[in-house]
Amino acid sequence: MTKRELRKIYLEKRLQLTEAEYDKLSQRICHQFFNRLDLTNVKVVHLFLPIKKNKEPNTWFIAERLRSDYPTIKVSIPKIVDEQLFNYYLDSDCILEENKWGISEPIKGNLTESKDIDVVLVPLLAFDKENHRVGYGKGYYDRFLKQCRTDSKKIGLSFFNAVEKIDDVNEHDLALDAFIIP
Repeated sequence: MTKRELRKIYLEKRLQLTEAEYDKLSQRICHQFFNRLDLTNVKVVHLFLPIKKNKEPNTWFIAERLRSDYPTIKVSIPKIVDEQLFNYYLDSDCILEENKWGISEPIKGNLTESKDIDVVLVPLLAFDKENHRVGYGKGYYDRFLKQCRTDSKKIGLSFFNAVEKIDDVNEHDLALDAFIIP
């Protein structure tokens, strides 16, 4: 299937989730994240904040657990400015405001350098068995991931299993290292 076809199918599948299913699946992804990932040497985790109207996995569960159980790990979150993704630490200096897409993003805070990020949690609509993802098609994360260190772990979060193959992967599409599903 093509990215366009997969976007339509998987966005619809997410929108059909009840609020109870959505919360349960998001909590399971959080549980899997902490069970599967060795955080011993991790200093900075970048995570996206969810577009709740699109029922993206609720990463606030992960952010809150990192802050409570792993206080030495810094959480970094994105802000889109002029087609580019910038990152800010989610700390006491960070002030959030909802943008035009319904995403909470920093309007004030401390910038995170891409080279400092050890783990990147990546939003997606679908992914395949070759570790390619389908996002919303704007390329923000593809450009951002190319700025990260090659040893940074790039992990997609999804409520659904992999599809066999995305037919129209191109040279700008970066494969991820792993995916976490409930």
